[in-house]
Amino acid sequence: MTGTYSQSLVAFSLLVAILASYTALDMAGRLATAQGRVARWWLIGGASAMGLGIWSMHFIGMLAFKLPIPIGFDLGITLYSLAVSIAASAYALWLVSRPELPRRRLLAGGTLMGLGVATMHYLGMGAMRMQPGIDYDPLWFALSIAVAIGACTAALWIAFRLRREDQRTLPLRIAASAVMGLAIVGMHYTGMAAASFPAGSLCGAVIDGGIESHWLAVLVIVTTLGVIGIALVASLFDRQMRVRTGLLAESLEKANDKLLQAALHDPLTQLPNRMLLQDRIEQSIEKARRRGHALAVMFCDLDGFKAVNDAYGHQLGDRLLVKMSQRVSALLRPQDTFARLGGDEFVIVLAIDEPDDAVVVAERIIAAVAEPFLIDAAELQVSASLGIALYPDDATSERELMAHADAAMYHTKEGGRNGYTFFTPSMQVSANRQLRLLQDLRRATERGELLLHYQPKFVAAGTPAVGAEALLRWQHPELGMLSPDVFIPIAERSGLILPIGDWVLDQACAQLRAWHDAGQHEWTMAVNLSPLQFSSPALLDSVRAALQRHGIAPERLTLEITETTAMKDVEASLVILNDLTAMGVHIAIDDFGTGYSSLLYLKRMPATELKIDRAFVRELEQNAEDAAIVSSIVALGRSLQLQVVAEGVETKEQQDYLSGLGCDQLQGYHLGRPMAADEFLRKVG
Repeated sequence: MTGTYSQSLVAFSLLVAILASYTALDMAGRLATAQGRVARWWLIGGASAMGLGIWSMHFIGMLAFKLPIPIGFDLGITLYSLAVSIAASAYALWLVSRPELPRRRLLAGGTLMGLGVATMHYLGMGAMRMQPGIDYDPLWFALSIAVAIGACTAALWIAFRLRREDQRTLPLRIAASAVMGLAIVGMHYTGMAAASFPAGSLCGAVIDGGIESHWLAVLVIVTTLGVIGIALVASLFDRQMRVRTGLLAESLEKANDKLLQAALHDPLTQLPNRMLLQDRIEQSIEKARRRGHALAVMFCDLDGFKAVNDAYGHQLGDRLLVKMSQRVSALLRPQDTFARLGGDEFVIVLAIDEPDDAVVVAERIIAAVAEPFLIDAAELQVSASLGIALYPDDATSERELMAHADAAMYHTKEGGRNGYTFFTPSMQVSANRQLRLLQDLRRATERGELLLHYQPKFVAAGTPAVGAEALLRWQHPELGMLSPDVFIPIAERSGLILPIGDWVLDQACAQLRAWHDAGQHEWTMAVNLSPLQFSSPALLDSVRAALQRHGIAPERLTLEITETTAMKDVEASLVILNDLTAMGVHIAIDDFGTGYSSLLYLKRMPATELKIDRAFVRELEQNAEDAAIVSSIVALGRSLQLQVVAEGVETKEQQDYLSGLGCDQLQGYHLGRPMAADEFLRKVG
């Protein structure tokens, strides 16, 4: 008995085979990246969709085969064949989800799956229950088994190779699905070719009330397309979720990178900050210890940077820091560390073989920083002061290396700036003493350890005193009486000079009030202003409040600023001095002759006094140059209608000489030493 095929159903069986193959490849990809319970659900769903797809392709192919007798299928055997197809698919998906698929396992898996598919096919043929039974050609039968094994082995290899998602996966899966679908269809129709139906055969499934072929066709097609569609939609949804999750993960990673960057790097220069620097130094120490080489830690501070900030503003100062960091970074190796601690403080860490290597780098940095920076048509000039500490010679820990390099840097500053200094143990003694003094100075005011001494000021003719200059002293509980040159630089660097300066101003005004109440109504008080105090926005309020608090007439108070401070930022100084003068306070230019005053600016200064620096008075009688300078200052003061005050008068000869030159007022040890307030009133009043 000869059968025929419906071309449309044959084509449809090929389409279903391709869809089943694509579903198998897609499920393999989902399963390879899933874990735990999710992986088990993907295995169950994928095996059901794939098994149903292969099984439906087989039955659609069976339905495409027409015999001249009615054909039906036994329900039980049909379901058995479906179960075999799903089991074979589950095994295949489990196999390709393994981390590795060696050749032996691939061949064994392909053989087992091929036998499962062939079993499914021949169970489906047996579901017709033909009477007499179907005859199979041995060669075609064997060939169908071989085709099934070959097709399954190829399908396993392709599924394993294409289970990872990337940009080329989709087109490759489509092409591979077409090849796998053709192979599966080829196996089915090879098996059909092996079958022959004897003449007069009857379909036992029809006689015993089996499922009719047209109802089975509708059931198979609808069920298959539904299951495969659901599987593909679920896979598409999962892919979209994975893409979205990947985007979120990427965004989160970028956000984490930005947070890490912000946490470990300086926001202005993007250099490592203090936290990252500490870790880098510790790592460098460990590496140097293992490899037996040395390490240099350089502490770098910019000289003149505050003047740039004051003159041009912080925005331009920030741009200068960026330009400077870029210039220095270009001099260093990739393995070196260049970090910013804050402000104008930087640290360089580099591995060296000998100290001369650090010298070469330090000299390059100093030369590079000294080159002018051109920013917005402004030519800015700064310099670098470096301190260098070496591992293991100077210290063996990050904290000690940083402290020693810092101490060496301050030694460079004290020695003239714009250079470098290697750490020595004596510097640490000095640094420890400075740190101890700073800690004690923070509590000195509340403990009542600060006090004022007063040095009298006399007119040159030698008449009674006209006032006093308030001079700060520190009665340290252990070190005794300390002069300002010991602790004022520490107060300047730490910012303590501002509250200390306010205290000095208040105490001086209070003492002047007491002297006025004692009958010395004409006495005046001179108070020195530090550079930081002079530039403080709170200066005017502090002066006004002190005068009002103690009832002092403004003209009785003289504020002294050094020539260098006044000329550092002339325009800003003029604004402050004009405001003080408008209040009625007198202004004295201290240490005159040691700075770089322009006569044009000096003429604009609303000052009332010029104070000749003691350095010119000391050798006045023996040094003709000093005598000429003092004479010029006196002449200049008279031409500008300023009072000229000479300080540091220590001999009768100096007093007579200065009086002869025309100085208005004198002060010094010859006339009166600084003394406590009660002694001052007793001796001078």
